[in-house]
Amino acid sequence: MSIAHNLLINWYRDRGRRPPTEALEAAAAVPASIPGPEASLVENERIDIVRRAISALPPERQELIALKYVDGRTNAEIGRMMGRTEGAVKALHHRTLRELQERLAEVQDDAPPSPPPARSRRSGSSRQRKGRA
Repeated sequence: MSIAHNLLINWYRDRGRRPPTEALEAAAAVPASIPGPEASLVENERIDIVRRAISALPPERQELIALKYVDGRTNAEIGRMMGRTEGAVKALHHRTLRELQERLAEVQDDAPPSPPPARSRRSGSSRQRKGRA
């Protein structure tokens, strides 16, 4: 009985010392879940563009956007707060979104074309430089 006990203890001890590993290729194939700095920069630029477009709206429309998307209010609640009917809030909301869409399209049209995505370089390429074997 003690032989089986010692074998079991050795098995757990060895398993704890050497955790199971996978091949390096398997780890390289897993995509990174955290965006890189370029993605964060692009996202921050987009947020800034949207904020500038909203700040160019009349104060009443800015308030509507804030109440709707920041505070999460319903059209009926916004109507009571702004002294309008629910239908008037819906119409104002629709016109505001359409105006924002037009402003953002103008900004996008004025922006220089974005560079193509970077290609990944493969090691062990079949092409060789001149003078190297």
